[in-house]
Amino acid sequence: MGWLESFISPLKKLWVRLHSAQKKSRGIYILYDDVKSCPYEDVHVLWSILVESNKPSLPSKR
Repeated sequence: MGWLESFISPLKKLWVRLHSAQKKSRGIYILYDDVKSCPYEDVHVLWSILVESNKPSLPSKR
């Protein structure tokens, strides 16, 4: 069974590396699952403030 593990191990490392690279580019949203699972309302309020402050503003019509 050692040969099977030696075959699967590099593929598993590649899989983990590719998927972790996608998560790094998500910015603050990497914390979303942690915030969603938190039971404290204060954390949810702070999260909503943070998300609202990071939204791109619409260009004003002049």
